[in-house]
Amino acid sequence: MRRLSEARLYGIVDLGYVEATSCELVTQALLDGGVDILQLRAKGLEAPQIARLAERLVPSCHQRGVPFIVNDFVEVACGVGADGVHLGQEDGSIAEAFARLPEGAVVGRSTHSPLQARAALAEGATYIGFGPLFPTPTKEGRPGIGLDDIAEVENAVGKRIPVFCIGGIKRGNLAGVLAAGARRVVIVSDLLRAEDISARCKRIRSEIAERELGT
Repeated sequence: MRRLSEARLYGIVDLGYVEATSCELVTQALLDGGVDILQLRAKGLEAPQIARLAERLVPSCHQRGVPFIVNDFVEVACGVGADGVHLGQEDGSIAEAFARLPEGAVVGRSTHSPLQARAALAEGATYIGFGPLFPTPTKEGRPGIGLDDIAEVENAVGKRIPVFCIGGIKRGNLAGVLAAGARRVVIVSDLLRAEDISARCKRIRSEIAERELGT
């Protein structure tokens, strides 16, 4: 399985943008494009429905050595053989999630400030998402937090665990996000709405790699 420390591009199959019947095709496109980690996010569905979807996606991810993460539902992650779970600020404790998951599982936490980022590190999160940097339809009503805190969070937390910047990131603003200090990104709508998802992934990966070589 690919190591999270080597991950740069985090993809999400988000049912806010993807029809359930298209999940497998979208997953394949994201994997073909080179995402390093993939999450299923299905807000509004019940656990059994999410489990049925996840069961269809796990094999493709594991064939590529890509970790598969379930959003919110620890019991689903356990039941389908996922590699871990991603928790929001209100989704329970990291310690409880680890206690229920198999040994070696991943637990990520959404954070929206440097304080929350440090707290997630102290709680033992495997990685954090930091954002939303910009306003985004996936977080309606939540203003973007901007780029000013990225360097601080990378310095305080990113030296210990991976920090994935998230929220409204797209090709048009990616350069600014990377220039602000981000090393890893989650991109949702800009990938899922692309005419060619795989090609868009590859271009974004290339931009991240070029930035790393230049620093």
